[in-house]
Amino acid sequence: MTTDTAWRDPVVTVEWLADNLSRVRLLDATYLMPADPEAAHAMYLQAHIAGAGFFEIDRVADHSQPLPHMMPDAELLALELGRLGITRDDTVVVYDRSPNHFSAPRVWKTLRAFGHEDVHVLDGGLQAWISAGNGVESGEVTIAPVAYRPHRKVAMGICSIEDMKRISSAGRKYSQILDARAEPRFKGDAPEPRAGLKSGHMPNALNLPFDRLTGADGQFANPARIRALLEASGVQTDVPVVASCGSGLTACVLALALARIGIDAAIYDGSWTEWGGREDTQVVTGPAI
Repeated sequence: MTTDTAWRDPVVTVEWLADNLSRVRLLDATYLMPADPEAAHAMYLQAHIAGAGFFEIDRVADHSQPLPHMMPDAELLALELGRLGITRDDTVVVYDRSPNHFSAPRVWKTLRAFGHEDVHVLDGGLQAWISAGNGVESGEVTIAPVAYRPHRKVAMGICSIEDMKRISSAGRKYSQILDARAEPRFKGDAPEPRAGLKSGHMPNALNLPFDRLTGADGQFANPARIRALLEASGVQTDVPVVASCGSGLTACVLALALARIGIDAAIYDGSWTEWGGREDTQVVTGPAI
């Protein structure tokens, strides 16, 4: 059993999970790029941590918008969490099977946005669980549905494009934009994977590629490493941060890192898919200045 301080950490270890497996609700948030929900679900059916339900990010999203996997409303999220047997008082642990914590933080951030604070990401994901000698199961999991009542009716900490225009034009005095995309995409040296998007970044944005937050050992960066990466990226930890990325997924990896050092970061849900696809947005290239 970990200490109270570790319990509050948004990242939990496989050792902690093994000791507390019967006390938590598990969500497998595996996501593939390009999006392939059928293949992701097949991976889940082949192997998952015992008792884990499958959270399909693209299905639990706002489909009234043309952008991918936008934040769902409270009603849709409540229906899904209730179907997965989760109440608002449960401790939830989310994991994926990527080598760099690609998608689990998105589900963590979604629950946090609606006020579910006792939610965590498994350090190292499924691979770390298996490497530590823990077992998995296959097939569908039978889960008794419950009623989930969100703490909030409206998601908090989610920025719109109008918010981002104001933040970008104001500089970094009041809020900082931190972009999780790879450096060549941020600089505009590499084309965007989605057709029709401009290359570059928002004015006044800073860059911290999300995969730098996972070490070669598959573990998420510890607080000291997070602070060093933020400092190297030019981030001031006493100024609010809005995380952005390609489509709102890996921005949540940055948000998770900031949460580990006590900073509640917002995310730009539309991210570069929205900003880079519009004619009324300004784009700059080159390194952050």
